Amino acid sequence: MADRVKNIPRRRLIRTALTGAAVGLALGVIAKAETRVKMSRAEAAYQDSPKDIQMCATCTLFEPPRSCRVVEGTVSPNGWCNAFELAD
Repeated sequence: MADRVKNIPRRRLIRTALTGAAVGLALGVIAKAETRVKMSRAEAAYQDSPKDIQMCATCTLFEPPRSCRVVEGTVSPNGWCNAFELAD
């Protein structure tokens, strides 16, 4: 078995180690993001009416029927806040 370890190219060993570290870091970031506390309506400057053509229903953070990934509590599909991200 020691001979097999000696025959592993250094670049392959480094690449494997770096890939493992990157995956571990990414999983840590994802876990931390999932435990993030939502903003209050006041922190998000939430309003129940749209801002021009921007509204919760067209935001990537909106979760039908009346929820948001970053604002706590219920939100109106016609509402708006400063975390608005236009869906493609």
